[in-house]
Amino acid sequence: MSGSPQSQAPERAEVVLVAASAGGIGALKAVLGGLRGTLPVPVLAAQHLRRSRESPIASILSRATPLDVKLAEDGESLRAGTVYIAPPDHHLCVRNPKELSLSKAGPVNFARPAADPLFESAVRAYGPRVIACVLTGADSDGALGVAEVKAGGGTVIVQDPASAEFRGMPKAAVDTGFADFVLDLADIAPTINRLLRAP
Repeated sequence: MSGSPQSQAPERAEVVLVAASAGGIGALKAVLGGLRGTLPVPVLAAQHLRRSRESPIASILSRATPLDVKLAEDGESLRAGTVYIAPPDHHLCVRNPKELSLSKAGPVNFARPAADPLFESAVRAYGPRVIACVLTGADSDGALGVAEVKAGGGTVIVQDPASAEFRGMPKAAVDTGFADFVLDLADIAPTINRLLRAP
């Protein structure tokens, strides 16, 4: 299912945000695998992870996409065509349009990393030049961030809850009323590619 956008971002996005929880590795592989290798912006991903161990998520995802994939580092400079993954037990945030930051602030929706701090910090840095995507997950993380993205004039894409392995996160995002697109998983990457080609 696809939804007509309530509004279009006034200019091309400068960052893509992706958030997922339960079932998210497979969903992230599908989305990242569909993005073109010459993506003109960075991708920042918050996947709920166990905090007690190192995560192989970057190596797993790198096998599914032509983009560079790495765990984010505090103070790191952002590069187009690179996927930055929030490391275990840290919120991934945007310090300014060219620099990342990591935070040990308290869990959000019982999770660290979480979607809401990422979304909210990106809106502060980029304003309307944000595409935010909420995928499968079992809680409501991302709903507050989606509202912030729309308040800032950005674009919100949500996986259709009916097609999600776990419906909680996408349903909470859809229920805000701020989703520009509600899409089957296979349609998300083509939509992002198209939005990034828009003038």
